[in-house]
Amino acid sequence: MYDAPTITEEAIEERLKVGLRNQWWAICPSHFVKDRPISLWRLGYRMALWRKNDGSVVCLEDFCPHRGAPLSRGIAIDDRIACGYHGVQVDENGVAVSVPGSPGCKLEGTRSTRTFPVIERFGVIFAYVSDDATPNPDPEPFTPPEQLTDPAFSHFLNYVEWNGDYRFVIDNVMDPMHGTYLHKASHSMSFGETQAKFVITDTENGFIFEKEGQRGVNFDFSEWGETGIHWLRLEIPYPKTGGPGGNFHIVGMYTPIGDNKVAVFHWRVRKVEGWQRDAWRFLYKNRLEARHHHVLEQDRVMLEDIQVDPRGREILYQHDLGLVRLRRRLKTLAREQLEAEARAAADA
Repeated sequence: MYDAPTITEEAIEERLKVGLRNQWWAICPSHFVKDRPISLWRLGYRMALWRKNDGSVVCLEDFCPHRGAPLSRGIAIDDRIACGYHGVQVDENGVAVSVPGSPGCKLEGTRSTRTFPVIERFGVIFAYVSDDATPNPDPEPFTPPEQLTDPAFSHFLNYVEWNGDYRFVIDNVMDPMHGTYLHKASHSMSFGETQAKFVITDTENGFIFEKEGQRGVNFDFSEWGETGIHWLRLEIPYPKTGGPGGNFHIVGMYTPIGDNKVAVFHWRVRKVEGWQRDAWRFLYKNRLEARHHHVLEQDRVMLEDIQVDPRGREILYQHDLGLVRLRRRLKTLAREQLEAEARAAADA
């Protein structure tokens, strides 16, 4: 009879630090990847990425199965890459299809390199990262929030890399009240009450954390979504000087690069069509983008200056219900994944 495994708090923390498995993650902006291979650290893996002749992207673990040399130091040949160390060729499915120095050896024909399925949308390359029990998955595509898929919306991608734990960036976005204080001088966040009570409303794929009785005034809510990929969304009301299009939407995804570095993806979105779309896009690139970079820089400076991990020492209050809910959810997901992996290992 199978005994349920004991999953320690340390194991849960280690899984959350590198990122949850069996889901999609934003990896890098599309323009990072060309026909020559590049190497990126993401989610506890060193990844090799390149474009095939048809423009599609391949993503493998940057590890040659022969001696562990980085495949990214080799030469990409359409759907395969030749390791620069001994010429071993690994295809997009992780199979060592050719061993020039020893044809017919046991390495040739083996599927021995981890693969990461890829989707490219919205100016970003996304990869599916599985657990060790399913190293070569065939996942269903993720479902993005409508602000990225509905043609009535127009968006710009902003990508930056910050120092610090990616979970601190998630906490920051799941904290509408910081906008009232940290960003109080912003042209779009200087309105509304400086005190608030917050409520949580469940959605089909997550939850909304919002100021009770205040919508459309400031940064009044945050929405968490789980749709094959994790995302956060918020809206900021714009003054008339912000041009046409109603509220300014931000969709965010945050991917761990390492223990102390995070890839930050923000899509800045407005619901605009026709001439108003053209007007807003021109206005954004010529005036508004610099203001939003200034606001983002305020977040970066504050988060990067957290020199001591506050978790376990924080004295939280009612405004922090959203981040407490989300932290608990992520821990639950990590525990469930580790338990499932332990069961799979026992079955094997």
